[in-house]
Amino acid sequence: MEKLFQYQNNLLKSINKDFQRYLCDKVHWSERFVGIKGLRGVGKTTLLLQHLKYKLNPSEKHLYVSLDHPYFYNHLLYDLALEFSQQGGKTLLVDEVHKMPHWSRQIKNIYDSHPDLQLIFTASSSLDIYRGESDLSRRVLTHQLHGMSFREYLLFNHGLSFPVISFPELLNNHIEYSREISSKTKPLLHFKNYLQKGYLPFGKDLSPESYESRLIQTLEVVFNEDLSYVEGYSADKIFKIKKLLGILAESVPFTVNVSAIANKLGIGRNTLLEFLYAMEKAGLLHFLHREGKGVSTLQKPDKIYLENTNMAFALKSNPNAGALRELFVINQLKNAGATLYLPDKGDVKVQTKDVEFVLEIGGKSKTNKQVKDIENSYLAIDGYEYGYQRKIPIYLFGFLY
Repeated sequence: MEKLFQYQNNLLKSINKDFQRYLCDKVHWSERFVGIKGLRGVGKTTLLLQHLKYKLNPSEKHLYVSLDHPYFYNHLLYDLALEFSQQGGKTLLVDEVHKMPHWSRQIKNIYDSHPDLQLIFTASSSLDIYRGESDLSRRVLTHQLHGMSFREYLLFNHGLSFPVISFPELLNNHIEYSREISSKTKPLLHFKNYLQKGYLPFGKDLSPESYESRLIQTLEVVFNEDLSYVEGYSADKIFKIKKLLGILAESVPFTVNVSAIANKLGIGRNTLLEFLYAMEKAGLLHFLHREGKGVSTLQKPDKIYLENTNMAFALKSNPNAGALRELFVINQLKNAGATLYLPDKGDVKVQTKDVEFVLEIGGKSKTNKQVKDIENSYLAIDGYEYGYQRKIPIYLFGFLY
């Protein structure tokens, strides 16, 4: 255990709180059993270490461990928790819990056997904590950490601090917000860079080419480790999922022709749908369904998007501008907690606890022709620095979290 504390202390030397992710103040840190899920590279480890360093005050009562540490080559997490608890330990922070065999059984046993021990863990987006060997649904409180919003990107990369804009404020006061932001920076210039290399924190000091290479490596880890660990997929299935992502990257957003893609991959319809939903759960795709339509893994989504615009640049040369606009808006709306549907008219129907509206997304020449008869409809316009009437500059959708 001494080596684990040494490892923890070495990591903490490089941790500061100059920049903290949006989730930092939203996690229910006082709960006894907390899970934080997210795509590789979004900052889960940094979030844990910042909490340890600045909220818990490092001591022998609080321990951070990563399950890819060599210590766990011949030690079980449960045995570590037992020893740590017996020595007066109070908080065990576990990184990448999905890499542990029989993860749900072990953490359930830790939770049940050590009532004085708080357990905080991170995991891959693909981890379904309710589907493991042991039922954790009544025990654990989970949070999802998404990639950086455009607002966070401006703070992290350029030191520009702006408040979060609520959904009602976005619709009612977008003209004022666009003026305020434009008085302090050039949002359209930064927005272009964000779309290509601003979603994940590790892109800060990298060139676009280096960032794309790093992102591809991250996707490889998601495929070869996360999906293998969590879903138990064989190498052959992983290869076909990679091929499926390549097919999707060439044409998303689009309505799925299940039979055509399944035939191309040499798999059945149900297997294709299983792969699609596994990829969505792993943080690689977004789906839109029509309102009132049931959702299950045997039902095809009505529209498919990549998870973020950075992936579009990494997987395809010169991605379509229209596709990037839609993808950015869908991504930021979902990450901010909105429920989205595919409407009969317009690009997306947005429902939140405060407002409900329909969006049409496009460039400067976009008109309200398609949604003019829809109450509470707006245009998300690319290339506009300032808002005008119901035309909202598209970059403002990046200030929702």
